Amino acid sequence: MLNKQENEVMNAVYEMCDGKDSCLVSSLEIMSILPQKRNYTREKVDKILRSLELDDYFDLIETDRKGEKLYVITLHQNGIAYKRTAQQMRRNLTFKICLAIGSAVITFVVGLILRGIFS
Repeated sequence: MLNKQENEVMNAVYEMCDGKDSCLVSSLEIMSILPQKRNYTREKVDKILRSLELDDYFDLIETDRKGEKLYVITLHQNGIAYKRTAQQMRRNLTFKICLAIGSAVITFVVGLILRGIFS
């Protein structure tokens, strides 16, 4: 399971690849998509990209073009299925919240019924 920062970076990488299996991006391009309030730095983005590579979301190859460090990112199965798994996690969380609320309502109604019977 990804933490919030890894999730944001993975979402940015997924958007940059735009349905293709691989893409060529710089850390500045990725940072332009990320939320400004988190104050991402190049080093922080590079570290998160490396950790996502270790988690087998994609292959990361560094290259240099005119003094600018670029990444060749090739998505793996985890990276390609990222949006689907994120959507499933949201559905699962929504189901659990609805189940908790429903259980609380049923418990409240049963308590009222029992209080009415025994009082």
